[in-house]
Amino acid sequence: MPTYDFRCRKCKEDVSLILSLKEYEDKEYACPKCGEKKLQQLITHFMTKTSRKS
Repeated sequence: MPTYDFRCRKCKEDVSLILSLKEYEDKEYACPKCGEKKLQQLITHFMTKTSRKS
């Protein structure tokens, strides 16, 4: 499952959440610190992994 990075608008905490695509699309997530549901998604890097050698 993908990891998404957010910033809580209430407590200003940066959090990383592991969410299924359904949870992400349905916005079924909240700040683990204060419970706020309005999180601002941060733009972050990503990495892919393949089974072949480059």
